[in-house]
Amino acid sequence: MTDAATDIALIERYVAGDMTAFDQLVRLHQDRVFGICLRMLRSRDAALDATQDTFVTLLRKADRYRAEAAFSTWLYRVTVNVCYDHLRRRQRRATDQLPDHHDQPDPKAVEALESVELRPDVERALATLSDDFRAAVVLVDVQGLSLETAAQVLEVPVGTVKSRVFRGRRQLADQLGNLRPPPHHPTET
Repeated sequence: MTDAATDIALIERYVAGDMTAFDQLVRLHQDRVFGICLRMLRSRDAALDATQDTFVTLLRKADRYRAEAAFSTWLYRVTVNVCYDHLRRRQRRATDQLPDHHDQPDPKAVEALESVELRPDVERALATLSDDFRAAVVLVDVQGLSLETAAQVLEVPVGTVKSRVFRGRRQLADQLGNLRPPPHHPTET
């Protein structure tokens, strides 16, 4: 995460005409934006397109940022909106997803083997969530945003984010087999 003052200074410099400031903003935020897009869209190519679209939108609308919320909150809101647009377009024309082996390993996994083995299952489970649940879970659990910040990004009350995260986690746990009771082993008497 970047420093809020740095973001504001860079946005002000860009609006004043300094293109290098925009390049710095992109470098500071591109990984998180791509991470949100990848988990929302479940396709590397779509995530790359959405990341590019997010920064094109930022390029065009940077002068609309008013510093009422953190720049990152505003940027993530733009990111989620771009992802929603991509999802709506995808519903109009279905496409095939790349096979799981094309995904990069999860950098947050403790061990490389765990990363390779669990990521496809988690990604498939995330794909089963509704767009609203997926956005909340990705922002809070994957990107590490606070409930309050996620609420600002999604433009919903904090209680709605809590509910979506809770229900999304529950659906994920069910998909991943974490809610199933352990098998019954009769005891000998």
